[in-house]
This record gives sequence, structure tokens and C-alpha cells, in this order.
Amino acid sequence: MLHTQDMLNLSGKVAVITGGASGIGLATAELLASFGAAAILIDINEAMGEQAVKGIREKGGQASFQRCDVTSSADCQRAAAEIDSAHGRVDILFNNAGVIRRKTVVELEESDWDLVLDVSLKGVYLLSKYIIPIMERSGGGSIINSGSGWGLKGGDRAAAYCAAKAGVVNLTRAMAIDHGIANIRVNCVSPGDTDTPLLRDEAKQLQQDEAAFLVASASGRPLERLGTPRDIANAVLFLASDMSSWVTGSVLVVDGGGIA
Repeated sequence: MLHTQDMLNLSGKVAVITGGASGIGLATAELLASFGAAAILIDINEAMGEQAVKGIREKGGQASFQRCDVTSSADCQRAAAEIDSAHGRVDILFNNAGVIRRKTVVELEESDWDLVLDVSLKGVYLLSKYIIPIMERSGGGSIINSGSGWGLKGGDRAAAYCAAKAGVVNLTRAMAIDHGIANIRVNCVSPGDTDTPLLRDEAKQLQQDEAAFLVASASGRPLERLGTPRDIANAVLFLASDMSSWVTGSVLVVDGGGIA
């Protein structure tokens, strides 16, 4: 009899996680490693990345860190080549790196716009561009792109972020259509407000008290709490595993009912 644990077993698989040094990326790397995957954490923060890898290894997981700026084509190409050389395959790619600037289009500097679009949208394109050929040679895989509830509806003072995440949602669909023939599934996980360094930084950007901001972010949701990084990681595990073997081109909203 096939057990659920068998369908979630990631032993022998290689998982690449961007923004892996903290928040949702780190929680996902920890979870995928606990189910047997070799987790490769990609980030620009080397100190935090190496510390994250140390923590995963201390718990018996396989992990390594690779510094990579996902806005740089050269960095992404180099990272993919090094991963290919070291592992010979990639089975899971979690395009999670992202930044936010809480400003209207009037308040945004062009540099703000470029930063948010480059990290949150262009980064998905660039790393996928170089990882997909490796996946194809391995017989397929699963790509999970990190969207947002604000990729499906508007939000205040977050114009660039809303644009970037809406782009991620439809880029996911296009990638699913293009690469399904290679047995590559592409899905999007769209978190609501989740207790991460990114969310706490929003309070600073908006010059609001952090504790009050977090309470306000949780209010009005049917489940009446903020998300945790593990909440989102659980959804990524589902999309990465054989539990979702006939799921592609989908958007899985994980937000406590916030946009219900």
C-alpha cells in the first residue's frame, strides 16, 4: 500500500531555494531537507546563508549555500552551472526571493520600481532560464514561484510589488504551458501576510509601530492570525512532491482566508 509519507519522500532530490537565508525561504529549505532533499540555499546574505545551512545540517539534513544575485544573469548562469557540476540534477526550484517598497507610483523612485521588479519578477525568469535545461535532462521537476495575495488583488502603497507579483502569477501559467512537455510542473504559491523579516520591514517603511502593524495585518482574516513561514513551506512541500503530480499552472493561495 502506498502511504502519504512515500508521496512526500524527497530522498535523492535536489531542491534550489532562492531567498533561502531567512523567512519563508529558510523554513522551506528546512522542511524540504527534513523530507530528504538536498537543499541548496541561494541568497545574497552569505553570513545568514551559511548559518542557515549549519542549522539544517545539525538536524541531519543535507544543505549547502550559494551566493547568487537573482537579478544578475551572470550570477544565475554561474550558480546553475555549479549546481549542475556538483549534483548533476535539479528536481525542485522555489523562486522565492523578493523585496517590497511600500509606495504609490507617485512616491516611487525609478530605482525602487527597478529593484522590486528585478528581484521579484526578473529573478524568477533568470534562474528558471538556467535551471530548466538541467531539469529537462533529469526527466522533469517542479518549479514553485512565490506570488502574493497582492498578485491577485490590489493593495495600498505597494504599486511595484503588486505589479511584480501579478507578473509572477501569469508567468507561472506561461511556464507551465511551455514546459509541461518536459514533465516540468510550474505552480505559484501566494502567501498572505506572513510573520517574516519582510513584513516587519514594511512597518518601518510605513513608519508604524511594529507590534500594532502585525496585529492590524492579522485582523479581518477568517483564521484571525498571521501566517508563519512554516505555513507557506507546507504548501511548497505539497507542490514540490508527488502529492501534486497532476497540478501545474495553478495558484495556491495561503493566506488564512484573507482574500476569500
